[in-house]
Amino acid sequence: MLYSSCAVLFATAVHAITVSVSGTGGVTSSPLLYGLMFEDINNSGDGGLYAELIKNRGFQGDSLTAASLSPWTAVGGATLTLQSTSPLSSALPQSVNVKGKANTAIGISNPGYWGIEVKPQTYTGSFYVMGSYSGLFTANLQAASGGKVYAQANITSESKKGSWTKHTFTLKPPSAAPDTNNVFSLSFTPTSSSQTLNFNLISLFPPTYNNRPNGMRPDLMNALKDLNPSFLRLPGGNNLEGGSSGNEWKWEKTLGDLTERPGRTGDWGYYNTDGIGIIEYLLWCQDLDVEPVLGVFAGMNLNGDLVPESSLQTYVQDSLNELEFLMGSASTTYGKKRIALGYPEPFPIKYVEVGNEDNLNNGLASYNSYRFAMFHNAIIEKYPDMKIIASTTEWKPQIGNSIGDAHEYNTPDIFASEFHKFDKVTKEHMTLVGEYAAVQANLRTNTSTDWDAPFVDHPWWIGAVSEAIYELGAERNSDRVIGLSYAPLLQNMDSHQWHPDLISFNADTSKTTLSTSYERIKLFSNNRFTAVLPMTSSAAFGPAYYVAGINDDTDMYIFKAAVYNTTSEVPFTLSFPGTTEGRTARLTLLTAPGGAYAMNTFGGPNAVDTNVSTITASGSGFSFSLPQWSIAVLTTGRR
Repeated sequence: MLYSSCAVLFATAVHAITVSVSGTGGVTSSPLLYGLMFEDINNSGDGGLYAELIKNRGFQGDSLTAASLSPWTAVGGATLTLQSTSPLSSALPQSVNVKGKANTAIGISNPGYWGIEVKPQTYTGSFYVMGSYSGLFTANLQAASGGKVYAQANITSESKKGSWTKHTFTLKPPSAAPDTNNVFSLSFTPTSSSQTLNFNLISLFPPTYNNRPNGMRPDLMNALKDLNPSFLRLPGGNNLEGGSSGNEWKWEKTLGDLTERPGRTGDWGYYNTDGIGIIEYLLWCQDLDVEPVLGVFAGMNLNGDLVPESSLQTYVQDSLNELEFLMGSASTTYGKKRIALGYPEPFPIKYVEVGNEDNLNNGLASYNSYRFAMFHNAIIEKYPDMKIIASTTEWKPQIGNSIGDAHEYNTPDIFASEFHKFDKVTKEHMTLVGEYAAVQANLRTNTSTDWDAPFVDHPWWIGAVSEAIYELGAERNSDRVIGLSYAPLLQNMDSHQWHPDLISFNADTSKTTLSTSYERIKLFSNNRFTAVLPMTSSAAFGPAYYVAGINDDTDMYIFKAAVYNTTSEVPFTLSFPGTTEGRTARLTLLTAPGGAYAMNTFGGPNAVDTNVSTITASGSGFSFSLPQWSIAVLTTGRR
């Protein structure tokens, strides 16, 4: 049940606020302040950002997840059987054997990840086949019901007995399908009932972002780019840790051709193909021009399994090998491996995070006793300029210039009350807010997250405004906070384990939904400070919260504000150095006409109203009012 936010922060009426911004002093803003955090949760990688359309393309499995044929079905009355007698590779040992009647088109069909979008564009496909066959293969994109074929390709077989052969094709639908209830099918016509073929790694990609092979879904990448992020925290998150010993994310197993990637049971209830491997993560960073924040496994699994001190050096060395792979020259063992894969230029890494949430699952004692220090010292010895991030703010001893990672999932009232939280963070050991979100309603009794209470389905406006206040508090302390990233980032509406999430989607790209919190981040991130400026105010903070700064690159003064739970509009008179009569400013105001609990439901209209106006200075200041539950940015030229 929703209760009024007066549970913690009582609605307040205010008088006019006069703010005067200084042109000198202040602190340099962190260039990483607004970023992204990604892990494969909610089918956000496989079935989401990773553009592969075929689900279970390689019949993958491991000790935790048995290989299966799901969701493949037979075509033409064929019999489908999983076989492992003649593996495509050691990474992909299972294949499907297809057998049926002579002179009848038989094969397999796949519905994709809860549907396949068919549009007039070029789809690129491939498959591996083993067995003697000299006829044609037919690849179709067709309606799941009724069988209407939208695109077809006939591929001349080069298949041979006893060996695997790769075949490639393209599909070019002349028009779009009316919905995503479509399937991909692959068939052949045997000349006898004893003629069977084995298939594996059956793949189909639509056009990808920047046309990268094995690439990303353009609509989601464009949405991320529009946020103007400056870092990507990868590859997680819980999905870095693994559910139990041996099941952690292993960077070397995500390298090379797709035939060489075994995948693994992810930590959110489904199998990960590792199509997004370490190289793909770094190419993602290049495509969005963001700094990678690389997480390395620190010897603790989600179930509390811990690597003892006597055995941890193996994992420390693995992290050094990964860094050498990404940054090493041709004279190094692992740098040579990267170059051999076709990437002669190194991928610079400036930030390494040791583990994920090592304060949980009884991991803090060992983290503070030996795990963090062993990783920190080894990495710094080889890379003295590397910035090392602890996966918690409770790490001790706080050696070197290490940075703490704060994760916070909370109620709107609590976020709104934390405007001053970062005033107390030390400058010597800065903070990364690697995960945060307002996830549940204000409850009458709670002073922290109630993990047994319901979470909201999507970010709602009261949460977005409270997050804005929290973020403004971080921004005014940019010499203490290096950056923030909302989590989780993406949510497949057909299979998700966590909500709320920043962006929701399914197979239909026209339904991709950007949340109210997305709109907030986009506004703030696209109006960045290079320095935070001191200011004086005629009133204390609350219910209006604000910060001012300058962007030397655009030569603009910037004022950011949020108003939370007031009984009336908050009038401002704002002056910057040199503000004179007649000078103009641009005011961008975000509100939700539907009220504090409005949210962007999946596929629905945007609940956030964006109003842009021009304000002219009267005297030496700009006068304007901000309504209840609003977020605003005002910009004006410095000269």
